[in-house]
Amino acid sequence: MAVDISTFRETMGLFPGAVTLITTGSGETRRGITATAVCSVTDSPPSLLVCVNRRTGTCQEIARSGRFSVQLLGQGQADVAMAFAGAQGQSGLEKFAIGQWSSCPLGLPRLAGALASISCEVVTATEAGSHTVFIGRIEDVALAGGEALVFARSKFHRLECVA
Repeated sequence: MAVDISTFRETMGLFPGAVTLITTGSGETRRGITATAVCSVTDSPPSLLVCVNRRTGTCQEIARSGRFSVQLLGQGQADVAMAFAGAQGQSGLEKFAIGQWSSCPLGLPRLAGALASISCEVVTATEAGSHTVFIGRIEDVALAGGEALVFARSKFHRLECVA
């Protein structure tokens, strides 16, 4: 017997996660979402896994272009996270009005001030329930200093070193 959706969401909310943007496209086709469903796969070759709801334009554009980038947000970027979550009704290109954006060598969106901007070529795409799981080979990385923004129990948090 499967657990109900409410219990699942409450349980997953207990898992702290790095706040990221999954972005894709270029020019008028840029799309993006806020996500915590991002993780490393392997270092040989360096690969990243992202889970994207199939109803989103972001998923459709990743499937079309075969590319995505992940922006790891810093503690001062909660406003960007909220915009890409559509908190104020933003959609499509409107989300890119917040923050300073450029393009990586692959032509994908890159957020100024992100702790890491990781650009990938899709090597595998698998449907899983309402989402598509994309595994991407990392082709480009830009790093910046700072501390990560974390999401847990439906709120943004800062990390605190305890040992």
